[in-house]
Amino acid sequence: MAEAIARYDAADVMDAASAGLSPMGAIPELTRQTLKNNGYTADGLTSNRISLEAFEAADIIVNMTGKQWEEAFPEHVFSTHGKIEDWIVRDPFGADSDTYQRVFEGIQRRVGQLAKGLRDKREHRGEAI
Repeated sequence: MAEAIARYDAADVMDAASAGLSPMGAIPELTRQTLKNNGYTADGLTSNRISLEAFEAADIIVNMTGKQWEEAFPEHVFSTHGKIEDWIVRDPFGADSDTYQRVFEGIQRRVGQLAKGLRDKREHRGEAI
């Protein structure tokens, strides 16, 4: 959900890509439906495992594993340089549509906050939006 939201709400400051530690290999139907009900699309979303290359190339990594980043990514402890944000997000898989909606709203709020911070940083550096 975070990738879909970021693609539409924050494309000016983020090139979002999603990957996980234990990907399912498919996007759950309730994820697709929740996105659709809120005006987003799951088109182009995939369920991929995070690669070392993607980890190293990212400017910011949002950790939604439910674990602190040092526990989730122990092999990258020395290469992060403060680029990981820990977000406490409940994995809605297996839950009802109301839970998916609550999770969606929380992610949407956090993506909005992150995008605002990135926009503010860019403005502070004197770059046009």
